[in-house]
Amino acid sequence: MQVPLYQAKAEFFRMLGHPVRIRVLELLQGGPVAVRDLLTEIEIEPSSLSQQLAVLRRAGIVVSIREGSTVSYALAGGDVAELLRAARRILTELLAGQNELLAELRQADLPVPVPVPVPQGGT
Repeated sequence: MQVPLYQAKAEFFRMLGHPVRIRVLELLQGGPVAVRDLLTEIEIEPSSLSQQLAVLRRAGIVVSIREGSTVSYALAGGDVAELLRAARRILTELLAGQNELLAELRQADLPVPVPVPVPQGGT
């Protein structure tokens, strides 16, 4: 039985739905990165990073590269980098809209000036 496309997409996005995985993918956009450098950038326990890298590797999104005793990771293809750029554009637009709404709300919270009556005529 074949999984419907919408369900496969949901599982794909669920797999991406972890902050460490997203950060790893962001760091890999510039090319392969050694695990020790990923640990320095992300500042998590090695076992936690290893688990997140395993999820990405099983999904076929990253590949590991061994050079001597150094293990690096790289994106398996350019489509993931494009997806991250698209997410950045979407978030930028959403946040810009929220900033506009926030400005409107702040403007609405400003006290309304009360007109001071000007005396008419003199006594």
